[in-house]
Amino acid sequence: MSACLDLVRSPHAASANPFDLDDERAYRIWRDAKLADAPRSIEALMVEVHDPAALRATEREAILARCARFNMALYHSPATREDTGLPRALGRQLGLARLDANWLADDDGISPITVRSGTGEPPAGAFIPYTTRAIRWHTDGYYQPSERAIRGMILHCVRPAASGGANRLLDHELAYIALRDASPAHIAALMADDAMTIPAREDEDGVARPAQTGPVFSVAPDGALHMRYTARTRSIEWKNDAATRAAVGCLETVLAESPHVLRLRMEAGMGLVANNVLHDREAFIDDPARPRLLYRARYLDRVPPRSLPVAAPQGGSCSGPAEPDPRKLLDGVPHTALC
Repeated sequence: MSACLDLVRSPHAASANPFDLDDERAYRIWRDAKLADAPRSIEALMVEVHDPAALRATEREAILARCARFNMALYHSPATREDTGLPRALGRQLGLARLDANWLADDDGISPITVRSGTGEPPAGAFIPYTTRAIRWHTDGYYQPSERAIRGMILHCVRPAASGGANRLLDHELAYIALRDASPAHIAALMADDAMTIPAREDEDGVARPAQTGPVFSVAPDGALHMRYTARTRSIEWKNDAATRAAVGCLETVLAESPHVLRLRMEAGMGLVANNVLHDREAFIDDPARPRLLYRARYLDRVPPRSLPVAAPQGGSCSGPAEPDPRKLLDGVPHTALC
Protein backbone atom coordinates (compact mmCIF):
# COMPACT_ATOMS: atom_id res chain seq x y z
CA MET A 1 0.00 0.00 0.00
CA SER A 2 2.87 2.41 0.71
CA ALA A 3 4.06 2.14 -2.89
CA CYS A 4 0.54 3.01 -4.08
CA LEU A 5 0.42 6.04 -1.80
CA ASP A 6 3.80 7.17 -3.11
CA LEU A 7 2.28 7.09 -6.58
CA VAL A 8 -0.66 9.19 -5.38
CA ARG A 9 1.65 11.79 -3.85
CA SER A 10 4.01 11.93 -6.82
CA PRO A 11 2.49 10.18 -9.85
CA HIS A 12 5.20 11.73 -12.00
CA ALA A 13 7.94 10.11 -9.90
CA ALA A 14 7.24 6.67 -11.35
CA SER A 15 8.43 5.61 -14.80
CA ALA A 16 4.85 4.62 -15.69
CA ASN A 17 2.49 7.47 -16.57
CA PRO A 18 -1.05 7.25 -15.13
CA PHE A 19 -2.14 10.13 -17.38
CA ASP A 20 -1.20 8.25 -20.56
CA LEU A 21 -4.40 6.86 -22.09
CA ASP A 22 -2.37 3.92 -23.43
CA ASP A 23 -1.05 2.97 -19.98
CA GLU A 24 -4.12 1.46 -18.34
CA ARG A 25 -2.17 -0.46 -15.73
CA ALA A 26 -0.41 2.64 -14.37
CA TYR A 27 -3.71 4.50 -14.38
CA ARG A 28 -5.52 1.77 -12.42
CA ILE A 29 -2.83 1.59 -9.75
CA TRP A 30 -2.77 5.36 -9.33
CA ARG A 31 -6.58 5.69 -9.54
CA ASP A 32 -7.31 3.06 -6.91
CA ALA A 33 -4.82 4.54 -4.45
CA LYS A 34 -6.01 8.09 -5.12
CA LEU A 35 -9.65 7.24 -4.49
CA ALA A 36 -8.83 5.25 -1.37
CA ASP A 37 -6.95 8.25 0.03
CA ALA A 38 -9.42 10.96 -1.03
CA PRO A 39 -10.44 13.34 1.79
CA ARG A 40 -13.93 12.77 3.12
CA SER A 41 -14.25 16.09 4.93
CA ILE A 42 -12.75 19.54 5.26
CA GLU A 43 -11.20 18.45 8.55
CA ALA A 44 -8.85 16.10 6.66
CA LEU A 45 -7.32 19.15 4.98
CA MET A 46 -7.02 21.37 8.05
CA VAL A 47 -3.78 22.32 9.81
CA GLU A 48 -3.65 24.47 12.95
CA VAL A 49 -0.99 27.17 12.47
CA HIS A 50 0.23 29.70 15.02
CA ASP A 51 1.51 32.19 12.40
CA PRO A 52 1.47 31.55 8.63
CA ALA A 53 4.35 33.99 8.19
CA ALA A 54 6.58 31.92 10.49
CA LEU A 55 5.60 28.27 10.30
CA ARG A 56 6.85 25.73 12.78
CA ALA A 57 8.51 22.71 11.20
CA THR A 58 5.60 20.44 12.06
CA GLU A 59 3.09 22.90 10.56
CA ARG A 60 5.05 23.22 7.35
CA GLU A 61 5.37 19.45 7.08
CA ALA A 62 1.63 19.00 7.63
CA ILE A 63 0.73 21.51 4.90
CA LEU A 64 3.16 19.97 2.42
CA ALA A 65 1.91 16.47 3.21
CA ARG A 66 -1.70 17.43 2.50
CA CYS A 67 -0.79 19.19 -0.73
CA ALA A 68 1.11 16.09 -1.84
CA ARG A 69 -1.88 13.82 -1.10
CA PHE A 70 -4.85 16.05 -1.90
CA ASN A 71 -3.38 18.91 -4.00
CA MET A 72 -4.55 21.31 -1.28
CA ALA A 73 -4.34 22.10 2.39
CA LEU A 74 -6.32 24.41 4.65
CA TYR A 75 -5.01 26.18 7.71
CA HIS A 76 -6.54 27.95 10.69
CA SER A 77 -4.58 30.65 12.49
CA PRO A 78 -5.04 33.77 14.66
CA ALA A 79 -3.43 35.92 11.92
CA THR A 80 -6.07 38.47 10.93
CA ARG A 81 -3.85 41.49 10.35
CA GLU A 82 -3.91 43.38 7.06
CA ASP A 83 -0.47 42.50 5.73
CA THR A 84 0.18 41.36 2.17
CA GLY A 85 3.61 40.21 3.32
CA LEU A 86 1.91 37.30 5.09
CA PRO A 87 0.96 35.24 2.01
CA ARG A 88 4.31 36.05 0.41
CA ALA A 89 6.16 34.79 3.48
CA LEU A 90 3.99 31.68 3.62
CA GLY A 91 4.68 30.95 -0.02
CA ARG A 92 8.44 31.25 0.45
CA GLN A 93 8.38 28.75 3.29
CA LEU A 94 6.50 26.27 1.12
CA GLY A 95 8.87 26.58 -1.84
CA LEU A 96 6.65 28.80 -3.96
CA ALA A 97 8.97 31.32 -5.59
CA ARG A 98 7.63 32.45 -8.97
CA LEU A 99 4.82 34.77 -7.95
CA ASP A 100 2.52 35.73 -10.81
CA ALA A 101 0.85 39.12 -10.89
CA ASN A 102 -1.92 40.89 -12.74
CA TRP A 103 -2.69 44.51 -13.38
CA LEU A 104 -5.18 44.70 -10.49
CA ALA A 105 -2.73 43.29 -7.95
CA ASP A 106 -0.70 45.46 -5.59
CA ASP A 107 2.92 46.26 -6.41
CA ASP A 108 4.07 43.20 -4.47
CA GLY A 109 2.00 40.89 -6.69
CA ILE A 110 -0.64 40.07 -4.06
CA SER A 111 -4.28 40.63 -5.01
CA PRO A 112 -6.50 42.02 -2.23
CA ILE A 113 -9.89 40.53 -3.08
CA THR A 114 -12.57 42.88 -1.80
CA VAL A 115 -15.60 44.63 -3.27
CA ARG A 116 -14.52 47.61 -5.35
CA SER A 117 -16.25 50.21 -7.42
CA GLY A 118 -12.92 51.45 -8.66
CA THR A 119 -11.77 53.65 -11.45
CA GLY A 120 -9.69 53.06 -14.52
CA GLU A 121 -10.37 51.37 -17.82
CA PRO A 122 -12.04 49.03 -17.12
CA PRO A 123 -12.75 49.59 -13.41
CA ALA A 124 -11.91 46.79 -10.99
CA GLY A 125 -15.61 46.41 -10.24
CA ALA A 126 -16.12 45.20 -13.80
CA PHE A 127 -14.53 41.88 -12.79
CA ILE A 128 -16.58 39.42 -10.76
CA PRO A 129 -14.11 38.74 -7.90
CA TYR A 130 -14.44 42.41 -6.91
CA THR A 131 -18.23 42.16 -6.59
CA THR A 132 -20.59 40.25 -4.30
CA ARG A 133 -21.73 37.97 -7.14
CA ALA A 134 -21.30 34.21 -7.27
CA ILE A 135 -18.47 32.81 -9.40
CA ARG A 136 -18.76 29.47 -11.13
CA TRP A 137 -16.33 26.55 -11.07
CA HIS A 138 -12.88 27.26 -12.48
CA THR A 139 -9.17 26.99 -12.00
CA ASP A 140 -7.18 30.21 -11.70
CA GLY A 141 -5.50 31.71 -14.75
CA TYR A 142 -7.47 29.77 -17.35
CA TYR A 143 -7.01 32.75 -19.70
CA GLN A 144 -3.20 32.69 -19.51
CA PRO A 145 -0.78 31.10 -22.02
CA SER A 146 0.75 27.73 -21.21
CA GLU A 147 4.10 29.27 -20.30
CA ARG A 148 2.29 31.35 -17.66
CA ALA A 149 0.11 28.55 -16.30
CA ILE A 150 -0.95 29.08 -12.68
CA ARG A 151 0.10 25.92 -10.88
CA GLY A 152 -0.03 27.01 -7.24
CA MET A 153 -2.04 29.46 -5.18
CA ILE A 154 -2.54 30.79 -1.66
CA LEU A 155 -5.75 32.38 -0.42
CA HIS A 156 -5.71 34.00 3.04
CA CYS A 157 -8.84 35.35 4.72
CA VAL A 158 -8.45 38.58 6.69
CA ARG A 159 -12.19 39.20 7.06
CA PRO A 160 -15.12 37.06 5.87
CA ALA A 161 -18.34 38.46 4.46
CA ALA A 162 -21.22 39.21 6.79
CA SER A 163 -22.94 36.18 5.25
CA GLY A 164 -22.31 33.88 2.32
CA GLY A 165 -19.11 33.73 0.29
CA ALA A 166 -18.43 30.01 0.84
CA ASN A 167 -16.20 28.09 -1.56
CA ARG A 168 -16.52 24.61 -2.97
CA LEU A 169 -13.29 22.72 -3.67
CA LEU A 170 -12.50 19.70 -5.84
CA ASP A 171 -9.10 18.15 -6.48
CA HIS A 172 -8.71 18.28 -10.27
CA GLU A 173 -7.17 14.80 -10.24
CA LEU A 174 -10.43 13.42 -8.85
CA ALA A 175 -12.33 15.19 -11.64
CA TYR A 176 -9.93 13.57 -14.14
CA ILE A 177 -10.65 10.14 -12.66
CA ALA A 178 -14.41 10.62 -12.89
CA LEU A 179 -14.17 11.67 -16.53
CA ARG A 180 -11.78 8.90 -17.54
CA ASP A 181 -13.87 6.27 -15.78
CA ALA A 182 -16.94 7.55 -17.66
CA SER A 183 -15.08 7.40 -20.98
CA PRO A 184 -11.42 7.77 -21.93
CA ALA A 185 -12.72 9.65 -24.98
CA HIS A 186 -13.64 12.53 -22.65
CA ILE A 187 -10.03 12.86 -21.57
CA ALA A 188 -8.77 12.63 -25.15
CA ALA A 189 -11.13 15.44 -26.16
CA LEU A 190 -10.16 17.69 -23.25
CA MET A 191 -6.44 17.12 -23.83
CA ALA A 192 -6.70 18.40 -27.40
CA ASP A 193 -4.64 21.53 -28.00
CA ASP A 194 -7.69 23.36 -29.36
CA ALA A 195 -10.28 22.19 -26.79
CA MET A 196 -10.99 25.57 -25.14
CA THR A 197 -10.48 29.14 -26.30
CA ILE A 198 -10.82 32.31 -24.24
CA PRO A 199 -11.43 35.09 -26.78
CA ALA A 200 -9.31 38.21 -26.82
CA ARG A 201 -10.30 41.04 -24.50
CA GLU A 202 -10.27 44.43 -26.15
CA ASP A 203 -10.27 47.91 -24.72
CA GLU A 204 -10.26 51.36 -26.28
CA ASP A 205 -6.58 50.96 -27.17
CA GLY A 206 -7.07 47.64 -28.93
CA VAL A 207 -6.31 44.12 -27.74
CA ALA A 208 -5.68 44.12 -23.99
CA ARG A 209 -5.24 40.35 -23.87
CA PRO A 210 -4.94 38.08 -26.91
CA ALA A 211 -7.10 35.01 -27.36
CA GLN A 212 -5.79 31.90 -25.58
CA THR A 213 -6.43 28.44 -26.96
CA GLY A 214 -5.33 25.25 -25.27
CA PRO A 215 -6.28 22.00 -23.57
CA VAL A 216 -8.27 21.56 -20.39
CA PHE A 217 -6.02 18.78 -19.10
CA SER A 218 -2.30 18.70 -19.75
CA VAL A 219 0.74 17.05 -18.22
CA ALA A 220 3.47 19.44 -17.09
CA PRO A 221 7.17 18.77 -17.77
CA ASP A 222 7.49 17.39 -14.22
CA GLY A 223 4.75 14.86 -14.99
CA ALA A 224 2.06 16.49 -12.83
CA LEU A 225 -1.49 16.90 -14.10
CA HIS A 226 -2.58 20.48 -14.79
CA MET A 227 -6.14 21.65 -15.41
CA ARG A 228 -7.33 24.80 -17.18
CA TYR A 229 -11.07 25.29 -16.92
CA THR A 230 -13.93 27.70 -16.44
CA ALA A 231 -17.64 26.99 -16.24
CA ARG A 232 -18.45 30.43 -17.58
CA THR A 233 -20.84 30.45 -20.52
CA ARG A 234 -19.90 33.82 -22.01
CA SER A 235 -16.55 34.81 -23.51
CA ILE A 236 -15.55 31.19 -24.02
CA GLU A 237 -15.37 29.05 -27.16
CA TRP A 238 -15.36 25.26 -26.94
CA LYS A 239 -14.17 23.17 -29.86
CA ASN A 240 -17.23 22.56 -31.96
CA ASP A 241 -17.35 18.79 -32.19
CA ALA A 242 -19.42 16.04 -30.61
CA ALA A 243 -16.55 14.63 -28.55
CA THR A 244 -15.80 17.96 -26.87
CA ARG A 245 -19.46 18.71 -26.21
CA ALA A 246 -19.89 15.30 -24.59
CA ALA A 247 -16.76 15.75 -22.45
CA VAL A 248 -17.78 19.22 -21.27
CA GLY A 249 -21.26 17.96 -20.44
CA CYS A 250 -19.82 15.08 -18.43
CA LEU A 251 -17.51 17.45 -16.55
CA GLU A 252 -20.46 19.67 -15.66
CA THR A 253 -22.23 16.62 -14.25
CA VAL A 254 -19.14 15.66 -12.24
CA LEU A 255 -18.96 19.14 -10.72
CA ALA A 256 -22.63 19.02 -9.82
CA GLU A 257 -22.69 15.50 -8.39
CA SER A 258 -19.21 14.42 -7.28
CA PRO A 259 -19.11 13.06 -3.72
CA HIS A 260 -15.59 14.47 -3.45
CA VAL A 261 -16.66 18.13 -3.57
CA LEU A 262 -15.92 19.84 -0.26
CA ARG A 263 -17.53 23.06 0.98
CA LEU A 264 -15.90 25.67 3.19
CA ARG A 265 -16.70 29.16 4.40
CA MET A 266 -13.37 30.63 5.41
CA GLU A 267 -13.25 32.65 8.61
CA ALA A 268 -10.69 35.27 9.62
CA GLY A 269 -7.21 33.76 9.85
CA MET A 270 -8.00 30.76 7.66
CA GLY A 271 -6.31 30.03 4.36
CA LEU A 272 -5.97 27.69 1.41
CA VAL A 273 -2.73 26.44 -0.13
CA ALA A 274 -3.31 24.51 -3.34
CA ASN A 275 -2.02 23.21 -6.64
CA ASN A 276 -4.70 25.28 -8.41
CA VAL A 277 -7.60 22.92 -7.73
CA LEU A 278 -11.13 23.49 -8.99
CA HIS A 279 -13.07 25.97 -6.87
CA ASP A 280 -16.04 28.31 -6.94
CA ARG A 281 -17.58 31.01 -4.73
CA GLU A 282 -21.16 31.65 -3.69
CA ALA A 283 -22.62 35.14 -3.62
CA PHE A 284 -22.32 37.06 -0.37
CA ILE A 285 -23.61 40.02 1.62
CA ASP A 286 -20.97 42.44 2.83
CA ASP A 287 -20.75 44.58 5.95
CA PRO A 288 -19.68 48.05 4.71
CA ALA A 289 -17.95 48.70 8.03
CA ARG A 290 -15.97 45.44 7.82
CA PRO A 291 -15.90 44.43 4.16
CA ARG A 292 -14.78 40.96 3.09
CA LEU A 293 -11.03 40.88 2.42
CA LEU A 294 -8.92 38.00 1.20
CA TYR A 295 -5.35 38.04 -0.08
CA ARG A 296 -4.55 35.91 -3.09
CA ALA A 297 -1.12 34.89 -4.33
CA ARG A 298 -0.77 32.94 -7.57
CA TYR A 299 2.35 31.07 -8.59
CA LEU A 300 3.89 29.52 -11.67
CA ASP A 301 5.10 26.72 -9.34
CA ARG A 302 3.35 23.77 -7.76
CA VAL A 303 3.78 23.22 -4.05
CA PRO A 304 6.95 21.09 -4.10
CA PRO A 305 7.35 17.60 -2.64
CA ARG A 306 8.34 17.52 1.01
CA SER A 307 11.78 16.15 0.12
CA LEU A 308 12.79 19.44 -1.50
CA PRO A 309 14.45 22.10 0.67
CA VAL A 310 12.54 25.37 0.91
CA ALA A 311 13.23 28.72 2.49
CA ALA A 312 12.38 29.35 6.13
CA PRO A 313 11.43 32.80 7.43
CA GLN A 314 14.21 34.84 8.97
CA GLY A 315 13.79 35.71 12.63
CA GLY A 316 10.10 34.81 12.64
CA SER A 317 9.25 37.82 10.48
CA CYS A 318 7.95 38.19 6.96
CA SER A 319 11.44 38.72 5.61
CA GLY A 320 13.09 35.98 3.60
CA PRO A 321 15.00 35.13 0.43
CA ALA A 322 14.54 37.36 -2.56
CA GLU A 323 11.74 36.42 -4.94
CA PRO A 324 11.43 37.18 -8.64
CA ASP A 325 9.79 40.56 -9.16
CA PRO A 326 6.14 39.71 -9.87
CA ARG A 327 5.78 42.81 -12.02
CA LYS A 328 8.39 41.41 -14.41
CA LEU A 329 5.98 38.54 -15.02
CA LEU A 330 3.02 40.83 -15.64
CA ASP A 331 1.72 40.99 -19.22
CA GLY A 332 -1.56 42.80 -18.83
CA VAL A 333 -3.62 39.69 -18.17
CA PRO A 334 -6.80 40.76 -16.34
CA HIS A 335 -7.75 39.39 -12.94
CA THR A 336 -10.96 37.42 -13.47
CA ALA A 337 -10.41 34.32 -11.35
CA LEU A 338 -12.51 33.24 -8.42
CA CYS A 339 -11.80 33.98 -4.80
